[in-house]
Amino acid sequence: MRIALTGNPNSGKTTLFNAITGKVEKVGNWAGVTVEKKEGDVKKDLVASGMHIRAVDLPGAYSMSPYSSEESITSNFVKNENPDAIINIVDATNLNRSLLLTTQLMELNIPVVVALNKSDLLRKKEIEIDTRELSKMLGCPVVETSSVKGTGLMELMEHVKNVSGKGQTAPFEGGITDESMNKDAFEARERERYAFVDHLVKITENRKVESNRLTKQDTFDRIIAHKVWGIPIFAAVIYLVFSISQNYLGPFLADFFVGWIDGLYALVEGWMGEQVSPLLRTLLLDGIIGGVGALVGFLPLIMVLFFFLALLEDSGYMARVAVVMDRHLKKVGLSGKSIIPMVIGTGCAIPGIMATRTIRDERQRRTTAMLTPFMPCGAKLPVIALFSGVFFKNAAWIGTSMYFIGIAIIIVSALIVRKITKVGPERSYFIMELPEYRWPSVKRAFFSMMSRAKEFLTKAATIILISNVTVQIMQMFTWNFQLVEEGMESTSILASIANPIAFLLIPLGFGAWQLAAAAITGFIAKENVVGTLAVVYGISNFIDPEELVLVSGANDVASVMGLTSVAALSYLMFNLFSPPCFAAIGAMNAEMGSKKWLWGGIGFQLGMGYTVSYFVYQIGTRITTGAFGEGALPGLMAVALIVGFIIYLMQRNEEKMYQTAKEMI
Repeated sequence: MRIALTGNPNSGKTTLFNAITGKVEKVGNWAGVTVEKKEGDVKKDLVASGMHIRAVDLPGAYSMSPYSSEESITSNFVKNENPDAIINIVDATNLNRSLLLTTQLMELNIPVVVALNKSDLLRKKEIEIDTRELSKMLGCPVVETSSVKGTGLMELMEHVKNVSGKGQTAPFEGGITDESMNKDAFEARERERYAFVDHLVKITENRKVESNRLTKQDTFDRIIAHKVWGIPIFAAVIYLVFSISQNYLGPFLADFFVGWIDGLYALVEGWMGEQVSPLLRTLLLDGIIGGVGALVGFLPLIMVLFFFLALLEDSGYMARVAVVMDRHLKKVGLSGKSIIPMVIGTGCAIPGIMATRTIRDERQRRTTAMLTPFMPCGAKLPVIALFSGVFFKNAAWIGTSMYFIGIAIIIVSALIVRKITKVGPERSYFIMELPEYRWPSVKRAFFSMMSRAKEFLTKAATIILISNVTVQIMQMFTWNFQLVEEGMESTSILASIANPIAFLLIPLGFGAWQLAAAAITGFIAKENVVGTLAVVYGISNFIDPEELVLVSGANDVASVMGLTSVAALSYLMFNLFSPPCFAAIGAMNAEMGSKKWLWGGIGFQLGMGYTVSYFVYQIGTRITTGAFGEGALPGLMAVALIVGFIIYLMQRNEEKMYQTAKEMI
């Protein structure tokens, strides 16, 4: 048996899906989080013995007449895939908005059960709903549920089993609305539907408090989502989160992980003894345990960060961030909905890029897909943590600033792309219902954190492990497949591949082949930057730099890498704001649907990363030493070529727009 879960965005649909299946899918307080259908088996304790029910979580939709690609997924599935039953998740605190979709679903000749969700909030809002009368007027079962507290689920699934295979009469007489009918008939039909829903709500709902009364939430929103104070508040919140994760709780927990990694290193080293070949010894200890272990050492810091970010999202705060940023993004030619993919992209760029399909305007959608990877994602956090902890004492401000620098780069980039690609007038709207403020669930935040940690470890045990082993082998051998002699590391396969790239990076402050090699492997997965640095420099523990005395006689990581603080900041920004990993580039390709836009986007990202890194290093070096850094003039020429090409594209587009306007006249 297969059932579909449908409902408006922010109705608790995915939370209900998680509750009945035991999964931990991403939950958010805005449209566009569920960008594709997700499937899972309903838990056995909610179904009859031996019965198998497959639940499909569909993207949020307001109507069966799709206005976005994500609504099309829902509409096409329900109409064409013939589920055995539909659970329509209805926000109990907003019946008027939710029941429009219910009436449309019941016209599809598929059994429907209404889950009157968020019922735990009814008493708080002083709302009473006559569920018996509502069920009678709709002609389908109505069950009060709370996906957050897990109440009403057993009764809900019991009704689903009972209605399966049975017919239901649509509550709204007059037949199914046919989108092929003429415009006047269609609009008249929908006006009748709205009138029916209004009548339904009037009969079944009793609000004891005026809905337009100023609430505590409204008072908080006037401060938190204020057009002036909203951004400083966001900066303070993010700074506090980074401070706790990277200065206090994160490092405290990391000590335990580092102890385990060091213990494993010593155990394997002792187990192999002197009989094992140096090749295998180096590969296992330095390539696998050292490389992967150095990355895993940062896992506690990342887990703490994800935990607090999950609490912020669950509380309803992150939705306010979207509102704060909306007014700024629209001014630079992006859709108001562009902020949603960017906020999602702070977890992972791939679902963030996929979420751009909620944007209807093609140019704005492609631009958002191109710029979303500029937001620091979870894969970039180990890189931020490494360079923050090694080169800067106050790590929290570095992590916080990367988010705001990312936003600034997005705004500047959006203006540039708009100048290059805009072909006519545009107008965008961003309508989002703000969720209720609530105490965040520590349990949900914990499971969200563990889910992210699992993804991190899975990647570390697969892609990153393979990359580190490959890097180690390439570093150990020359092109003649001879072992590299001590002190001749520059003759290795890895060095010969990375050296030409390193030459181009001299104006950015990091012209060593080891650093270039780490930047290259970062395109496979951004976490690889840390793993590759550990392999090429022979460092298995970045968190406790005292061990480096044994490695190279240096007493800190900065000395081993040979980077100044300014060069380290430049290297960090180059890795954060150059093209993302290959998987994210694949998502860009799928969402843009244009090779021209894809390659243009990759070139733009690379040019932006190079330019930002160049100015950070050269200006920073000038301020700190009184002179520009090495390669300043060649680097300036390269940046001038990048800027000149962009100006050329802008001028060409202006001429094209002028010619088009002239022809229209």
